[in-house]
Amino acid sequence: MFGLVPFGQRKDLARRQDEFDQIFDIFREPFFHGAMAPLSNWSGMGSFKVDVKDNGDAYELTADLPGVAKENISLSYENSYLTIAANQSDAKDEKDDHGNYIRRERTMGSMSRSFYIDNIDEAKVHAEFRDGVLKVDMPKAKPEEVKAKEIRIE
Repeated sequence: MFGLVPFGQRKDLARRQDEFDQIFDIFREPFFHGAMAPLSNWSGMGSFKVDVKDNGDAYELTADLPGVAKENISLSYENSYLTIAANQSDAKDEKDDHGNYIRRERTMGSMSRSFYIDNIDEAKVHAEFRDGVLKVDMPKAKPEEVKAKEIRIE
């Protein structure tokens, strides 16, 4: 029970905690995010969100790629690794009269992620991109039957 503080009775402790946390709010300001803008296009962590699900007979991968055109996404499967690469570019024609921006958050950059997904039937992989979401269905390969080989004893 160490560290439990009933904030309903001691509101001054909660207020001190909030004041301390406010010291670090400066790091949430756009100035600090601007330095890492090419890395922060997706989810602020330099990445895009991906879910991989095992449906028994197939794997299903869903990736959120908002604001990325279908033409700027590439998908490849090599050596049991599925790789998704996406490029996001800035709209060049959207400028004010002099090109003097007060704030600019839309940037350009690229991101790729690879996933080890073994034993899939490459010929039956199907991918579609709709409303900023990439969905890839990867049927599992049927296990090859290993025939027993008789070994002669000498």
